[in-house]
This record gives sequence, structure tokens and C-alpha cells, in this order.
Amino acid sequence: MWTQMVAAAGVLAVLTVLPGPDMAVVTQRAIARGRSDALWATAGIVSGLLMWGLCAIAGLAAVLAASAEAYLVVKLLGAGYLVFLGVRALWDNRRGSVPTEESRAGGAGGAYWTGLVTNALNPKIAVFYVGLLPALVPDGLPVALGMALLVLLHAALSVAWLAGYAGVLARARSLFERPGVRRALGRATGVALIGFGVRVAADTH
Repeated sequence: MWTQMVAAAGVLAVLTVLPGPDMAVVTQRAIARGRSDALWATAGIVSGLLMWGLCAIAGLAAVLAASAEAYLVVKLLGAGYLVFLGVRALWDNRRGSVPTEESRAGGAGGAYWTGLVTNALNPKIAVFYVGLLPALVPDGLPVALGMALLVLLHAALSVAWLAGYAGVLARARSLFERPGVRRALGRATGVALIGFGVRVAADTH
């Protein structure tokens, strides 16, 4: 059983570190507002994972994965939200706005909800939890218990990875403060978010 759990952890770790909307959101928040905002965004992202995990265990995610209409609605909402985040990042970057310490302190709630909504409107997580997670449950464990443990493991890996990534960005903060670098990274993350939104919208499930 433990060998199977380690193998499952390896699969989840690979999926966690692959670049995607989560990393783009954390990057954008870290560049725009600093490490604290990036950590709040991480908390929101992980909350979204736990939400989908509960839905998968309860069977609700299977309904979404099986319904083309429901999947399409959530997919388009998620794609639209990512495009919105990307356009807003490009707009803020164009204005050259640099947040004050006061605005950074007040941005925790916004960062959390940005991360939460990003994952809450990502139906691919539902498909992943319904399609792959049960196959990773070690032999000898009830499926519901095994899925719960794997969801918690995935959440822990996501916290470690995204928080560590935010820390690396924070250590390079002095580099980001240079106007030219800030503008270039702001444009890159904005374009990346829009690109992820378009890719989500074009996904054929």
C-alpha cells in the first residue's frame, strides 16, 4: 500500500509543478503586490482544490464531468475569468501602477478570491479528480477514504510548491522593482493568463 501511495504522490507532484493558470495567478500577484498577496492567492487556489475534492468524493464532480452542457458552462466561465485577469494585468501594467503598502495590506481578500475562483471555475480539476484519482487509490483502502487522502496530499503539494515559488519570486523582488523588468513581466503574465483562458475555452473535453 505504501509503495502505491508513494507512486501516487509522484504522479500528483508532476501534475502540481506543471505550468498552468495557478502558477500564472501566483506570478501575477507576486509581481504586482508582493509575496503576501501571492501566498493569499495560493490559499485560494488550494481551497478550490479542496472544494473540487469534496465534490468528487460526494459524486457531484462526476455529474459535471458527465454533463457536456454543465462542463461547457463552467469551462466558459473559467476561460472568461482568466482572460479578464490577463486583460486587467495588461491594463495595470500599461498604467504603470505600483501598489502602495496600504493597498498591499488590503489586497489579501482579493488575492484569496482570485485564487479560489480560478480553481472553482476550472472543470478540468473535476475531470482529473473523477477520472484519475480513483485509479491512484492504493489497494486495501476504501475508495472514498483513499480519494480524501489523495486530495489532501495534492493540496499539501500545491501549498509547498506555490508557496516556495512565491518565495523565490519574493527574493527576486528587487529585480522586479526595476520599471523595465516590471513592465516586461507584467506583459508576460497578462498574456499568459489570456493564453490559458483561450486554451481552456478551446478544450474539447
